[in-house]
Amino acid sequence: MNKLLATLIAGLFASVAFAQAPAAVAPVTAAVPATAAVVKAEAKADKAVAAAVKSEAKVDVKADAKVEKAEVNAAEKKTTAHTKAAKAKTKAHAKVAKADADDKTKATAKAETVDAKADAKAGKAVIKADAKLDSVKVQAVADKAIAKTETGAVKAEAKADVKAVIGK
Repeated sequence: MNKLLATLIAGLFASVAFAQAPAAVAPVTAAVPATAAVVKAEAKADKAVAAAVKSEAKVDVKADAKVEKAEVNAAEKKTTAHTKAAKAKTKAHAKVAKADADDKTKATAKAETVDAKADAKAGKAVIKADAKLDSVKVQAVADKAIAKTETGAVKAEAKADVKAVIGK
């Protein structure tokens, strides 16, 4: 259920980000004489858009780094959980091998119990690691979508500012 919810939320943010039509700052001065005010407004708009794009790229890189780090941590936790389970199973089966013929059935039953508990514990650790990884991935997608939306807003504002100067 958590993965489904995480996927839906990530999809929502992604669709919102793509639905925002980025307004590119295009030179509108084709039919308008290039006055000092227009040139200055265009330069200011270009500078604002460049800063927004740079900021968006920075957010993307940071989000990707967080996801990569979370993937490494999840892999380590999973490996540790499986290693601990394997050690517990090995130890239990070694006791079965050492047991007398009379105690072999009892030791085998105990080893099977240890196997089941070790597998359950490892399974829980894997699920928790995956859940945390999914959470980080969803947050990264949200961060990227927000940055993209903010960049689109800056582009639209810059375009509007240039048009306002031209209209004067």
